Amino acid sequence: MKEFTVVIEETVVQEFNVMANSAEDAVMLAEKKYKDREFVLESGEVQFRQMSVASPSGELTEWIEF
Repeated sequence: MKEFTVVIEETVVQEFNVMANSAEDAVMLAEKKYKDREFVLESGEVQFRQMSVASPSGELTEWIEF
């Protein structure tokens, strides 16, 4: 038996409302709130997920959508 490392990546979607004068201001405000941990994604709706496997020698498989 060999040990393999399985890497799972998910894209989770969650909506946040912000008050801003423009879309650009909304993006800047949302990014600041995200970095300041005011906007934190909870377990939400998974939009995409994929998996890859690393062998003991470090070789990675292609990403597999599942």
